[in-house]
Amino acid sequence: MELHNLKPNPGAKHRVKRLGAGESSGQGKTAGKGNKGQKARSGSGTRVGFEGGQMPLHRRLPKRGFNNYDFRDKWNVVNVGDLDDRFEAGATVDEASLRACGLVNGPSDKIKLLGDGEVEKSFKVVFHKVSKTAREKIEKAGGTFGDPAPKTRTPVKPEDASTEA
Repeated sequence: MELHNLKPNPGAKHRVKRLGAGESSGQGKTAGKGNKGQKARSGSGTRVGFEGGQMPLHRRLPKRGFNNYDFRDKWNVVNVGDLDDRFEAGATVDEASLRACGLVNGPSDKIKLLGDGEVEKSFKVVFHKVSKTAREKIEKAGGTFGDPAPKTRTPVKPEDASTEA
């Protein structure tokens, strides 16, 4: 087999249907869209769930119950093997140091340490949660654990908002 002998499998390539190429082309004139109407126009079509202007079903049905989506905690996960690669022995590993070395990006409420990888250095780990295997590996390497300070959300006072502008 050589490059100049390569070709696609039989049936893998199809001839492109040429729409609107004259009446005798088989798909000419209206190009298979019928006569007039919304679906015959360019850029036609409606969004999913559109019912012609009638109140759609998803808005007619009652909304019940509670959805925790807006109030959930956003977790970031880090593996112990990543810590071993990026931190020196005896270092304190917390959210600020993880963000500094690029292991955690974007908004997050809490961080969990998972046990994927090997650890040979000892760390002082300050995470919200630690898996069982990660705890065993850190302790085996001589590391310790601490509790993170709780995040506090300070409300902005009206007089503080005016002084910032």
